[in-house]
Amino acid sequence: MVEKKKTTTKKESAPVSCSDKICPIHGDQKLKMRGRVFKGTVVKKTQNKIAISFERMIKLPKYERYEKRKTKIHARLPECMVEEISMGDLVEVAETRPISKMIHAVVVKKIKGNSQ
Repeated sequence: MVEKKKTTTKKESAPVSCSDKICPIHGDQKLKMRGRVFKGTVVKKTQNKIAISFERMIKLPKYERYEKRKTKIHARLPECMVEEISMGDLVEVAETRPISKMIHAVVVKKIKGNSQ
């Protein structure tokens, strides 16, 4: 009698080692995401922080037209995402409790990579 080996179709990936305590995915003291969710492109990247920028439309009632304005948000970058996120990427950021003076958001996921 011949035994058949079981084959798996899914790729088994190595578990991500994240030593970040307040990582929203792996951390011991997970950040609770609340409030609004933003999508924007990464404008600036430092060790634990990124700045994203996105455009929004504002109506000017006096002129009966719309105006484009840019908004810049600073967000915390978890250790497990440092390697995969770079300048120009489209990322999703969610509001959370204040982490520092400027940071009130955390990176949730990478949507699209850099087009270069």
